[in-house]
Amino acid sequence: MQGYNAIVVFNENADKMLMCKRRNNPYKGLSNFVGGKIELNENGADAAYRELEEETAITRNDIILSHLMDFTYSLDNCYLEIYVGRLNKSLDVFGDENDLYWSELNKNFFDATQYAGEGNIGHIMMHVEMHKQELLK
Repeated sequence: MQGYNAIVVFNENADKMLMCKRRNNPYKGLSNFVGGKIELNENGADAAYRELEEETAITRNDIILSHLMDFTYSLDNCYLEIYVGRLNKSLDVFGDENDLYWSELNKNFFDATQYAGEGNIGHIMMHVEMHKQELLK
């Protein structure tokens, strides 16, 4: 079963969230969290930090990630691990895989015409909100 991760990154004030506009399928043209594949025999958290650095230049020194939840897609033979963190300082992010931007938090993340994941981004953000005190210390 192939593993993937998605990383919810808040800026240092936790009033904006890092998103990417996908350049390729699946979800080409839609906004999504940054993330990617978990390599064979790779720890999920290590994979999240690696993908985060590859896609945004954010390193382990810039953020502490917490494991929020997992999704298993049995019919697609894959699973998705969700991590959340807040930057510990103002930081320029950059990457060449997708177009990165800071999103306001008052968006309808359930809107499947704007956001990837068939409503999962909205679901994830509701859980982040429920556990914000523990996640964004």
